[in-house]
Amino acid sequence: MTYKYSRMLEQTYLEAVRSALAEEMRRDSSVYLFGEDVAVGGPFGATKGLAKEFGTNRVVNTPISEGTVMGLATGAALAGLRPVLEIMFIDFITLAMDQLANHAAKFHYMSGGQLKIPLTIRVQCGITGAMGAHHSQSLEAWLTHVPGLKVLIPASPADAKGLLKSAIRDDNPVVFIEHRGLYWTKAEIPEGDHAVPIGQANVLREGDQITILAIASMVAPALAAGDELARQGISAEVIDLRSVSPLDVKTIVNSVRKTSRAIIVHEAVRQSGIGAEIAALVQEHAFYHLDCPVIRIAAPFAPIPAGTSLESAFLPGKELVVDAARRAMVGR
Repeated sequence: MTYKYSRMLEQTYLEAVRSALAEEMRRDSSVYLFGEDVAVGGPFGATKGLAKEFGTNRVVNTPISEGTVMGLATGAALAGLRPVLEIMFIDFITLAMDQLANHAAKFHYMSGGQLKIPLTIRVQCGITGAMGAHHSQSLEAWLTHVPGLKVLIPASPADAKGLLKSAIRDDNPVVFIEHRGLYWTKAEIPEGDHAVPIGQANVLREGDQITILAIASMVAPALAAGDELARQGISAEVIDLRSVSPLDVKTIVNSVRKTSRAIIVHEAVRQSGIGAEIAALVQEHAFYHLDCPVIRIAAPFAPIPAGTSLESAFLPGKELVVDAARRAMVGR
């Protein structure tokens, strides 16, 4: 799909989320916001000012009960609204998993397609700010295991706006994951009705010797690694997955078939992370094109520490990606 814009606007990731919500609420009166403190802006200000424009009947503060509110939002979607529910931290989506995984994700299938669940769940994740093990997890792999859910993780302000608009317009439940460490990053965003199709990865840097697949906060280190590798004579293709369910299998596989090597980097812990699923897909579809095993780079399999120095050591970074690429080039 091609869009035409008259000019570009510069916004932070957080401002992009807010503008997407406002534009969709103006466009469609069935879009409602629910969540703890959303009427006063939420914990990071993503909904700041929206209650003043649209009223507290459409920007609704809820009790501190994630399971209850997920049930409320699911019912609202069944009744014909397009609710956008904010759960402050992805860690707390665990309290709403019964309503989300056992009900919202299944109603369309169990009704033989008669029911639609146009529900968007905004959550934020990420290892930043020394918030510790209860407020810093990346749990996208849990959610991708549930049929009926779509799971998006934008890494740029433009994708944050464009994918959120697409999520709100989708007739299926979509979990929209925002990395809070990216909230204050700033970039240009196309003016106008900027909607990014769900399920399409974004090739940020073209290369022909190794493929680096990244999501959310790991996209910037992956690009920095691509620059460093270029200075060393290694041509890396860097892809921002953006959508982890559905995955853009075609883009992933075509890239690996071209480069013959693959590195997957994500912030979540390594064991059973989304990287394992991607590695399996590469093995199934591009095994005979590989010159070395697929490499996964991720956080250690441990709870996330609270101290800033420990948090920094816990996170994967550019150096790990560069080292992995060098090893891949010699077949190790």
